[in-house]
Amino acid sequence: MNNIQSPILLADNSQLHILQIVRILNDRRLVCLANWGGKTVFAKLFFGAQSAKYAARDAAGISYLSQANINTPKCLWQGQSQAEQGAKPQADVLIYEAIANAQNAEEIWATLNLTQRLNLAKNLVVEVASHHNAGLLQTDLYFKNFLVADDVIYTLDGDGIRPLSRLFRKAQMQHNLATLFSKMDVLDDDWIDKLYETYCQQVGIAYSPFNEAKIWSLTQKIRRETVNDYADKKVFRQCTDVTILRKNGFFKAISSDFLYNDFLQSIEQIETYFSTENLLKNGNTCTVALAEIDNKKIVIKRYNIKNFWHGVSRAFRQSRAVVSWANAHRLKLLNIATAKPVALIEHRKYGLKGKTYFLAEYIDAPDVAQYFAQTQNKTQYKKQRAEAIKNIVTLFYKLHLLQVSHGDMKATNIKMQGAQPVLIDLDSMQQHQWHYFAQKAHVRDLKRFMQNWQNDNALYNAFVKTFKVIYEDHTPLVRAGIATNKELMIE
Repeated sequence: MNNIQSPILLADNSQLHILQIVRILNDRRLVCLANWGGKTVFAKLFFGAQSAKYAARDAAGISYLSQANINTPKCLWQGQSQAEQGAKPQADVLIYEAIANAQNAEEIWATLNLTQRLNLAKNLVVEVASHHNAGLLQTDLYFKNFLVADDVIYTLDGDGIRPLSRLFRKAQMQHNLATLFSKMDVLDDDWIDKLYETYCQQVGIAYSPFNEAKIWSLTQKIRRETVNDYADKKVFRQCTDVTILRKNGFFKAISSDFLYNDFLQSIEQIETYFSTENLLKNGNTCTVALAEIDNKKIVIKRYNIKNFWHGVSRAFRQSRAVVSWANAHRLKLLNIATAKPVALIEHRKYGLKGKTYFLAEYIDAPDVAQYFAQTQNKTQYKKQRAEAIKNIVTLFYKLHLLQVSHGDMKATNIKMQGAQPVLIDLDSMQQHQWHYFAQKAHVRDLKRFMQNWQNDNALYNAFVKTFKVIYEDHTPLVRAGIATNKELMIE
């Protein structure tokens, strides 16, 4: 978040004092908390050749919602800013009321227990049903586009509001509802049956198990497509979350959280961090260094090109740095803990890739084997160890449901922050389209993970017991050899 000191002069000579930037899309849009005439407001500023079009569309969407008596922040002012001696571009401006004591639903969701999340999900379903009853569709259906204040839900982002189609109304409504469900955690998909029943009651249609199954399948499809579009495409181009720089044969994708001058200057000299004292690993194809950049510990993985022919072979494939960058963003969207991605750097010359770099925040925590070794035979850690085992197995179950395989489930690739597992080393991770291949890869992950505990009978058996409890379908466990009578016995 950035603070801007100078006020923006509006066409009616009032001033907009920006307090805090909420969202920014370079050269196109700025959303901010501001002071206007002594009031705290939210303002949207639109820039560029099509600024008037987008501002009008946003205002029209809010007007649709208001006319349908759907809770949404009131539009207090619409107009333009004044250009100041050519120093600032003229912007189309919308000023909305600020809802007191409000948080967006995405922020709240992360803080709730299961029962509270189900209640919030039901309230969001009721809100979406009210859109459909009014003949409206929120085409940008994310939890963050709903505000919650004192149990009242407000719909945001008028730019995404469209009238429902007359010809494809039912299909649009089903797709829209499934889009909402796809933003839930995959472990919460068991609620879809109840939530669809709530929706049917709100829109006055008969509940159908066939349609519920259709909604469930559509939810999985939309979740996969959304995640793939974000992780495989969006984070490789200029967007709110990522800034793209191209200079001197280098392609750089940098997380917006790290987009400041000191960091940019530091990574210009990235090779200086690969000194002997910083090295964690020095292999032929991968060199890993731990660096401190602007008081943050950063892990830098450099993927090396061994020779010309190795470079030629890599030219036709994604680099491992690219795969790691995409997968870190994929896990973030899927609500699976991993090291925060910082930057991707690729050196490109004559169509060939040279050294590539993946930067991520350092996780200062023991790996899973170290964690269990540190807590072994200590009574005070008994409850925490049981919780850790449950959380690790739940992580595997989520990956199974999402058809994601890690590819190298050795103990060093799972860090433990307290009792919570954090996945790292993502350059072999895949999200599979077909169930058969996903199942096969998941079995390999299970087998590799259980190899870590072959010499610890008690821990091995604790994992086997927990896998059996959490997995509804034991098929992958049977194939991995950890759900039969073959488990090790405590002597």
